Amino acid sequence: MIKEFQGNFRWLSNFVSCRIILHGIEYPSVEHAYMSAKSEDPSWKLFCATVVSPGDVKRASKKICLVAGWESKKVSIMRECLRQKYSQEPYRSKLLATGEEELQEGNMWNDTFWGVSLRTGKGQNILGKLIMEIREELI
Repeated sequence: MIKEFQGNFRWLSNFVSCRIILHGIEYPSVEHAYMSAKSEDPSWKLFCATVVSPGDVKRASKKICLVAGWESKKVSIMRECLRQKYSQEPYRSKLLATGEEELQEGNMWNDTFWGVSLRTGKGQNILGKLIMEIREELI
C-alpha cells in the first residue's frame, strides 16, 4: 500500500506540476484547476491560472464564495482533472507501474474526505479511490 503522496510518491499529489485545461483555461496543476472551479468569478480563475504556488491557491480558496451546488460537483471536477493528469507522461507510466497497490492519500491535516488522517486512520480516501479508478481505465 502507498500510504501517502510524499517522498517517492510525491508525483501522486495534486500539487505537482502538470498541464490541466478546465473550461478552456490552462492551469499548472490539478490543485490549481480544481480550486478554480470553486467560483465563476473570472478574476478568481485568472488568479488560479497564474499564481505559482498551489498552496497559495488552496489557502485563498477558503475566502471565496462557492458556486451553487459545489458539494455535488466537486468529485466529478476532481475526476476530470485527474484524468487529464494521468493521461500525460510521466504520470501515466508511473501510475500504471503501481500495479494493484492501494493508493491512500494519507495526511496530517485531517482531511477525511479526500484522504485518510494519519493521526486517526479514518477517512473516505476519495482522492486515492479516484486515482485507482483512473488506473483501471488506463489498463
